[in-house]
Parts: sequence; structure tokens; C-alpha cells
Amino acid sequence: MEIQLMNIQRQHETYSKEYEKAALKVLRSGIYIGGQEVNKFEEEFASYEGAKYGISCGNGSDSIILALRSLGIGVGDEVITVSWTFFATAESIIAVGATPVFIDVCSDTYCMNPELIENAITSKTKAVLPVHLYGQSCDMKTIKAICRKHNLYLITDCAQSTGTKYDNQRKNTLGDVACFSFFPTKNLGCAGDGGMVLTDNEDIARACRSLKVHGSGEDGLLTLKKNYSLRGETFPDNIPSGKNKYYNYLIGYNSRLDALQAAILRKKLVHIEEFIDKRRENVTLFNEALKGTEYITPIQGEHCYHSYYIYALKHTNAQIIMKRLKAAGISCGTYYPIPIHQQGAFAQFGYHKGSLPVTEELSKTTFAIPVFPELYSDERDYIIEQLKTVSEV
Repeated sequence: MEIQLMNIQRQHETYSKEYEKAALKVLRSGIYIGGQEVNKFEEEFASYEGAKYGISCGNGSDSIILALRSLGIGVGDEVITVSWTFFATAESIIAVGATPVFIDVCSDTYCMNPELIENAITSKTKAVLPVHLYGQSCDMKTIKAICRKHNLYLITDCAQSTGTKYDNQRKNTLGDVACFSFFPTKNLGCAGDGGMVLTDNEDIARACRSLKVHGSGEDGLLTLKKNYSLRGETFPDNIPSGKNKYYNYLIGYNSRLDALQAAILRKKLVHIEEFIDKRRENVTLFNEALKGTEYITPIQGEHCYHSYYIYALKHTNAQIIMKRLKAAGISCGTYYPIPIHQQGAFAQFGYHKGSLPVTEELSKTTFAIPVFPELYSDERDYIIEQLKTVSEV
């Protein structure tokens, strides 16, 4: 038996008629960039997650960059975040000229440890960027209180947490700005790359809308005027004024969600709760079956409704177990084998072995197994059987 870690082909097969009909409609329309499908998806996804404004973009990395830029974060600024996440979280901070300041995660939820935030705050700190890892929500009540106390922006990396709730509301997982990814394997994934920025702040939304299309248009003009005002400067009266794409007011990006992707995502959004329910059903069965073993199963944090993008087990012999699972035809892997603070790209920041002990331990002792919604019952039974067998070291 061969079982993929994330089988996206199977999900497509289930609803292929819906997805392909939506894609064909776009192909025949000739409207491939922007248009009704993109506008409607932005509205529908923002509504689903509980935000006022949705700004689609090219991918999840760009969503973080747009969020940071919309808040004016750049050279000389610091952003507190975690190393136990995908590389793009910190890479995006570097991309705008700011510096990531890494703190450790909680040993049970694997999310940002709020108790470590205040000690990391300096005069250069402008924002806190927690990651709702694997579909688990961070302790948002505590983190929000710290950000308010120190007048810091809260940017949430929700790339892995579509559908996650905190205090029974999806909205409660969002910060001043929230950043999503629609990479194909995600809970809500497109047929390529895609991302979204969510916010309740109109100025932030307008800045993101302009930045994603080369800083152009009326939103760019309004953002530029605001920037001059914030600096206490008079806006020049000789700047050409126009609302179309040929009037550029900010140095932005080319980061658009294609209409084809938006059309597919709209169809998938209809089924998102079904997808999450099936993930949670698989998790319940895995957790029950592994009781009494040496595996540490993932918890659902207090006040959290976990959407389980990834189901990560913990075991002292994780590396050996993964080798044996793979030999048995079960795909698995560590998210993430090398924490960001230990990556070569961040060597100049001076982190060393032991800087983030919980993160470093997780990189050696955790591994993900298949939990995708379309996992067959016999596959799940086989995974459980093999987990019990291969742990006999």
C-alpha cells in the first residue's frame, strides 16, 4: 500500500465536475486577471473568516509582504515572530528590509509562547507576527493584550489555518492584518499559488490593493497622501494624478490572484467545513488508537478549534520511525527539519544551538502523517497498524 502525505488528486476527483466547470467558464470568458470571480472570492472568503476586507494576491508569502508594507514596516524595524514555521514567514520580513526577532514556541501547542514576547520587545519593535501552526490557533487573547499594551501591530500568519477558530469565532484568529495561503495542499487550496490579506482597516486594505498592482490607481494615490501626512510633510502639487494602472504612486509588486484560481477556490470554499470535519474525524480516530503508546498526539489548545492542516506526532525515536513508515509505503515528514533560526540565510543574526530549545527539539522529535479529508478507512487502519509496529525499537 502506498499512501501520500497529502493527496490533492483525490479531492479534485471528488468534486471534479464543479471545479472543471468553473475553470472552463473562466477560460471561455477571456477575463483571466481580475474580474467578477476574483471580486466575489475576496468578498466570500473575507465573510467566511469574519473580516471586512479581503485583498487577494499571488501567494502566501506576498500576503505577508503586503501586510508589512501596508503598515509601513521596513528598514530599521523589528518584527517578533517564531522560527518554528515555514521559511516564508521570516523571509517576508527580510524582504521589506525589517529584522525578524525569533522567540520560542509552547511545548504543547507548538505556537508562539506569549510569555516570551515582552522580553523580546525593543525600541525598534513594530509588530508581532505569530503563526497559527498546523491549524492550531495561538493564544490570541494574551498576544492581543501585549500588542495593545506596547502599541504594536499584530500580523497573523494564517497560511495553515483556514477555518480555525478561537473562542468559537474564526474572526478571533485574525490580527490587525491576517495573511493566508491557498497553496494546493492547504485546507483551502487552489490549482497553483494564491494568497489573501484580510483586515478590518480600510486604509490597510487600500494600501494592499495598490501595492499588489505596482502601487498604482486611486488606492495608491490615497496611500501616498497618507504617508506624506504621517510624516508631517506637504503633499507635492506637481504629481500627476490619475486612477488607472499607468499612474504609479508606490513601489509595489505584481501579485495578483488569477481569475481561474479564484473560480476554483470559490467552489472549494463551499465545501471547506466538510473538509475540516473529515480532518478532525481522522484525528479523533488516530488519537484514540494511539492512547497508551509512546506517541504524543497533538492537543487542541484552550479556546481553539483546530483545523488540522497537519497532524504531527511526537516521539523520541521520530527519525527511525519515519524511515520505517516510508519503507511501509506511508509518506511522512517533519515540519520543519531545520528551524529558520538555524538556516544559513539567517546565520548573520547570531542564533546558536540552544537559542530556541523547544523549537530545536520539535525539529528532531515530531513528524506528520496523512490526515487529508479523503483518506480511506483502510488506509487509516493501516497507518495505525504500522505506527504501532514501527515504534517497537
